[in-house]
Amino acid sequence: MAAEAAMQMDLTTTWVGIASLIIFVVGYYFIAAEDKYHINKAKPALFAGTFIFVLIGLYYAINGLDGAHLHHEIEILIVEIAGIFFFLFVAMTYIEAMIDRQVFSTLRYNLVSRGYGYKRLFWTTGLLAFFISPIADNLTTALILSTVLITIDPRNREFLVPSAINIVVAANAGGAWSPFGDITTLMVWVDGRGQFTDFLYLFPASILGWLVTAFLLSRFVPEGTPPFHSDEQAVTIAPGGKAIMGLFALTIASAVISHQLFHLPAMWGMMFGLAILKLYVYGMKREVRYDSEGVECPPVNVFSFIAKIENDTLLFFFGILAAVGGLHFLGFLEYFTALYAQFGPTAVNIGVGFLSAVVDNVPVMSAVLKSSPDMGTEMAGHAQWMLVTLTAGVGGSLISFGSAAGVGVMGKLHGIYTFASHMKLAWTVLVGYIVSVAVWYLQFQILGIQ
Repeated sequence: MAAEAAMQMDLTTTWVGIASLIIFVVGYYFIAAEDKYHINKAKPALFAGTFIFVLIGLYYAINGLDGAHLHHEIEILIVEIAGIFFFLFVAMTYIEAMIDRQVFSTLRYNLVSRGYGYKRLFWTTGLLAFFISPIADNLTTALILSTVLITIDPRNREFLVPSAINIVVAANAGGAWSPFGDITTLMVWVDGRGQFTDFLYLFPASILGWLVTAFLLSRFVPEGTPPFHSDEQAVTIAPGGKAIMGLFALTIASAVISHQLFHLPAMWGMMFGLAILKLYVYGMKREVRYDSEGVECPPVNVFSFIAKIENDTLLFFFGILAAVGGLHFLGFLEYFTALYAQFGPTAVNIGVGFLSAVVDNVPVMSAVLKSSPDMGTEMAGHAQWMLVTLTAGVGGSLISFGSAAGVGVMGKLHGIYTFASHMKLAWTVLVGYIVSVAVWYLQFQILGIQ
C-alpha cells in the first residue's frame, strides 16, 4: 500500500500523466479563448477537471491498483473544493440580496449624483477594494465592487475594463498583507510560517505595487462623467437592506472566528451566516413593509437571490480546482519545488507569482507548503515566506482567471472583463508586480525591516 501511494505521486511520465497534461492545456486554451469561441469558461474547466480523474480511475482499474489512496486523495480534494465552493455560494447570495435591496444602486446614485467623473470613480473603487479586502477577503471585495461598477455605467467598456482590472489588482494586493485577506495568506498563517503581525510588514510592497498599476491604468480611463440626469429619481436602500449589510459583515466575522478560534472551515461560518439571512428574510415575509411612498413592499425570498448567482463561476472553480488537483495527484506540481536548491528561494519565489497566475495560487501554495523547501536561516527564511506569500497573492492578478477575485469579476462583468481584455493591459499589472518585489527586497533584504 505504501509503495502504491508513493508511486501515485510520480505518474507524470505514464500515459495517464501525459494525457491529463494535454487535457489541461487544451482546456486552458479554451478558457483563455472564451471570446473567440464564445464558450463559457466553466465548460472546458469542468470537463478537464472531471475527465482527468476519470482517466486516473481508469489507470488504477487497468493496472489493478488499490484505489484506497486515490479515494483518500479525492476526499481531501472534495473538502478543499467544497470550502471554496460554499464560501462563494454564500458570498454571492448576499451580494444578490443587497442588489435586490438596492444597496449598490444607492451607492451608485450617491457617487454619480455628486458629479464624480470616471477617473475619480476609478480611484474610489480601487481604494475601497484595497482596504476592504484585508477584512472581507479579496474575492468578496471584488464581487461587491464589480457590482458597483456595472451599475455605474454598464455600457462604457473604456471605463469598465481598466476599472475591473484595478479592482482585481487592489483586492489581491490588499489581501496579501492580511492573514485572512486571501486563501494563500491564510494557508501560510495556519501552517505557522508567520505570526499575525508578520503579514502587516507586506503593506508597503502591496500598496506601492497597486498604486503604480493603478496610475498606469488610470491613463486609459476616459474623461467625463457617467450619464446622469438632474431629474433622475433618487435611489434609497430598500427595507431590510441595511440589516442585510450588517448580517453580511457578521457573516464574514463568523467565517474568520470559525477558523481562528473554533478550528472550523471558514465556509462553516459563511453557511451559518446564510442560515441567519434565511431566518431574517423569513421574519421580513411575516412583517408587512411599506416603502417611502406608502406602497406595500413585495415579499422577499432567499431562493430568488440564490437563483440569480453566477453558477458558471462556481462551476468554473470546481472544474479548475479539480483539474489542478489531478495534476497535483499525478505529481506535476512537485517538480518546481525542486528548483529551490538549484536557483535559490528568491528567484523561485518570484517565479511562483507567475506560476500562480497560470495554475491558480491555492494549489501552488499548497505544493510549496507540503514540500517545505529550504528557505535559508530563520531570519532569511521568514523573509522568503513573506515573499512567496506576496508573490502568490499578487501574482494572480497577472491573468484574469489567475485569482478568485479575477474569476469573480469575470462572472459579474461577463463579456466585458475577459481574458483578452485583461491581457491588453496586463503589462500594467506586471510593472506593479515588479515594484512590489523591489519594495520587498529593499525592506526585507537591504534594510532588514521585518
